[in-house]
Amino acid sequence: MTYRPRNPHWSQSLVLLAAMFPMSAFCILALATSRLAVAQSGSAARLKLPAGFTAELLYRVPAEQGSWVSLTNDPQGRLIVSDQYGKLYRITPRRDSQADVEEIDLNIGFAQGLLCAFDSLYVVSHGNMRNRIETVGGTATQEEIPAGLYRVRDTDNDDRYDSVELLREIDGTSEHGPHAVILGPDKKSLYLCAGNATRIPNPETSSVPRVWEEDQVLTRFPDATGFAATWMAPAGWICKTDPDGKAFELIAIGFRNQYDIAFDPNGELFTFDSDMQWDFGLPWYRPTRVCHVVSGGEFGWRTGSGKWPPYYPDSVPAVLDIGPGSPTGITFGTGAKFPAKYQNALFIADWSYGIIYSVHLENHGASFQATQERFCYAPALPITDLVINPADGAMYFLVGGRRLQSELYRVTYVGDEPITPASYPKVDADIERRRNIESFHTLPDTASLDKIWEDLADDDRFIRYAARIALEHQAVETWVQRATQETRAAQETDPQRTLEAITALARCGNEIHQSAAVAALDRLEWDSLSGAQRYHLMRNYGLILCRLGKPTESTQQSIRKLDAQFPTGQELIDLELAKILIAVQTPGATRKTVELLGSRSMQEQQIALAMSLSDAKAGWTIPLREKYFQWFLDAAGTTGGQSLGGYVNSVRDHAVENLTSQEKSSLAAILAKQPEISDPYADLKARPFVEQWTLDDLLPIMDVDFARRDLVNGKELFLIASCYKCHRISGQGGIVGPDLTTAGHRFNAKDLLETIINPNKEISDQYEATLFQMDDGRVITGRIADMTGDTYKIQEDMINPGKLTLISITEIEAMKPSKTSTMPSGLLDTLTRDEILDLLAYMKSTVDN
Repeated sequence: MTYRPRNPHWSQSLVLLAAMFPMSAFCILALATSRLAVAQSGSAARLKLPAGFTAELLYRVPAEQGSWVSLTNDPQGRLIVSDQYGKLYRITPRRDSQADVEEIDLNIGFAQGLLCAFDSLYVVSHGNMRNRIETVGGTATQEEIPAGLYRVRDTDNDDRYDSVELLREIDGTSEHGPHAVILGPDKKSLYLCAGNATRIPNPETSSVPRVWEEDQVLTRFPDATGFAATWMAPAGWICKTDPDGKAFELIAIGFRNQYDIAFDPNGELFTFDSDMQWDFGLPWYRPTRVCHVVSGGEFGWRTGSGKWPPYYPDSVPAVLDIGPGSPTGITFGTGAKFPAKYQNALFIADWSYGIIYSVHLENHGASFQATQERFCYAPALPITDLVINPADGAMYFLVGGRRLQSELYRVTYVGDEPITPASYPKVDADIERRRNIESFHTLPDTASLDKIWEDLADDDRFIRYAARIALEHQAVETWVQRATQETRAAQETDPQRTLEAITALARCGNEIHQSAAVAALDRLEWDSLSGAQRYHLMRNYGLILCRLGKPTESTQQSIRKLDAQFPTGQELIDLELAKILIAVQTPGATRKTVELLGSRSMQEQQIALAMSLSDAKAGWTIPLREKYFQWFLDAAGTTGGQSLGGYVNSVRDHAVENLTSQEKSSLAAILAKQPEISDPYADLKARPFVEQWTLDDLLPIMDVDFARRDLVNGKELFLIASCYKCHRISGQGGIVGPDLTTAGHRFNAKDLLETIINPNKEISDQYEATLFQMDDGRVITGRIADMTGDTYKIQEDMINPGKLTLISITEIEAMKPSKTSTMPSGLLDTLTRDEILDLLAYMKSTVDN
C-alpha cells in the first residue's frame, strides 16, 4: 500500500467560511490557524538552522502508521523506518518536498535499530511487546515475536522483503532495551547497543574483562520511587557480531541508555548516553554526554546513588558533557553535501529539547576533546533518529516517539561555501598506540607483559586504561608478584604504575592478595601524589574493601592512616577521603565529616557527606548527632530533580536505623522536629540591600588586579547567590545553565558583569525558554523537558528543575521564544562593590580539572 502526504488545505476552507460569516471570521481563522501551528508541529519554517541550510517537511505520518523512531538508508537511496509500536515502512523521497511511503507487510517491527547491509535489512526489535492475530482455518491465533536481532531479506529479487530470520534473541524491552545496529568500519561486521534494562546476549568473547561488579564501598541508595532498582552491572552495553549473528563480542559496558552509536571515518566509535533528570542536584547526577567508546570500556553507570564519578580510574570519562536531555539518534556527517566543518561533525539528537547538535571533535592524545553547537532546533521537536543519505547528500531526520505525531524532514545546504568531499583528520599517533594495546584485549596470549607494564605509567589516561585492560586479560599469577613487589629492592618506583597494577589486582584477584595489595599502596607517599593519583589511591582502597575479602585489622589500620590528611580543603578529594575513612570506621573521621557538613559547600557535596555519615558507627557524640540531624532540617529547601527529596529522606532513615535505642531516646526532640521549607535565595535576601547596581556604577573595573582579590570570599558569594544551583564550575554545581568554568577566561570582567546585571540583554539560544499562550489566558514560560502523548512537561523554575508544569498541547493558543532570561535579575543588589569584585575574581580564577 502506498501513502502520499496530505497537505493541510483545510485552512482555505476557513477563509471561505470567513467570507460567509464576516462577523466572526477573524476570530475563527485566528483560532484555527494558531491551533494548526501547535497541533501540527510540521512547519519546516520554524526550524532554526545555520546560515545556508534549509529544511523541508517531506511527510506527516498519519495516525494509522504510528510514531516513527528508527531510520536507515537502503542501497537504492530510499529510507526504511519503524513505528515504535508497530510496522516497518519504506520511503522514497521526492524532489518536490514530498515522499512516497509503502508498508513492509511482514511480521516484524517495533524496531529501535535498522541497518541495510550484506543484502539484508537488519532489525533490532523489542518485539516481545508485539502480537499478531491471524485467522487460520477460522481460528484466531496469536504469534509472539521475541526481542532480538533479526535479518530480513528479499529472497526472490522482486524488490520486496519476504523473509524474516531471528539471529539472536535479546532479553530486554522498550525504551531501555535493545537499540541501534550499525555497520562496522571493516565492512564485515555489525555493532549493536542496548540500554541498561537489557541483559548481555551471551557473548562468546569479550574485550571487557568479565569481572564487573557494583563496587559500592558504602551503602548504595536506590531511587525512592523504585525506578531501575534491580538493574545492576554491567548495565548498557555495545557488542560486535558477524553478518549471521553467530558470534558476539562484548566491546563496552556501563552506559545508562545510549540509543545509537556511530563510527568516525577512522573507525573510532562514539555514543550519546542519557542522564537521569530526576537526579538533578544530587552528587551522582551525570549529564547527557558524548562518549568515546574504547575497547573494554567501562562507563560506570550504576543504579541509584551508585554511579561512578568521572575521576574513577577504572572507568572511561566522557568526551563532552551536553547537559540535561534525552539522547536519540546520532550519525557522522560523512557523505553529506555540507561545508567541510559539518561533513566532519558528529550529529547528535536530543528528543526532549528538540535539538540536533553538531559536535566538533579534535584529537587529544589517545582520545578526543570536543565542542558542540546547535545545528537544528525548535520547540516541541522530538527528534528520534537521523541519517545522511549518500544518494543525495542530504540529512533526513524523524520526529515522533511515545505515540507523538511523527514527521520526516530533509535538511540540505544551499549556501555559498564549498561542499566538495572533505578529508577527515588522520589518526593521531597516540590513538594508534592505544589501538595496538587494545589488540591484546582480544588476543591476550600475544601480549607482551613488558610492553603492558611500560604503558601502565603513561601520561595519557586512555593509554593507561588500555594497558590495564590488557593486563586484566592475562592470568593473575603471571603478573601478581610484579604488581606487589614483595621485596624493597625490587619495589615499583613509579606510583602511577603501582596504582594501575593494584587496580587490576583488586578487580581480578581474591582474598589471598589483600595484604600484598595494601602493602604496595602503603609504600606510596601522599605528598608525592598528584590530585588524580590521590583519587586513584582512595579508589584502590575501596576496590580492595569491596573485592578482596573481609578487611584485616592491618588493612584497616593502613587506610586509617589517611585520617592524618583529612580534610585537605579540596572538596572532591575530601568526599572520597570521608567515604573511605568511614568505611573502616575511623573514629576521628566522623567529627571531621560533620564539621565539613556544617561548613558552606555546594549542595551536592553536602548530600554526599551526609550519605557517608549515615554509615558511620564510630566517633559519635550526642552533640555531633544533633548537628548531623539538624542538617536534614536545614536541607529541606534543597532543590533539584523529583528524586532528590526521596534520596535525602532515605539517607536520614538509614542514619536513624543505625542509632542505638539510647541514642534514639536522647535525640527524640530533634528526630521529631519537622523541617521548614526555605527560599533558595534566602541567604541572598537576608543580606541588607546595598544598591540597584547598573553596569556604569561598577565601571571602570578593567584596571582591577583580580589576582589580589579574596577568592575564598568570592566562592562564598557564588554559593550565597545560589549560582551553583544552575551553573557548574570545575565539575561542581548545576547543569541547567551554562558551565562557567572557563567563562572568566573567555570573557572580560565587563562582559561578565553585564551578563549578571542584565541577563535579558542577550539570551543564548541554547538556554532560550519558550512562551506558551494558553487558551484560558495563562502565560507559561519555560523549557520543554519531556513530552508524552498530548502533554508537555515544562521547566518553569531553573533553580528547581525537578518541578514540572504539565500542559496539554490542545490548550495552547501559541508558542514563541521568550525574550526573558530564566536567570533572575538583581542578584548583585545585596553585595557591596568589593564583594562583587571578589565574586568576579573567583569566576576568573577557575579552570578545567
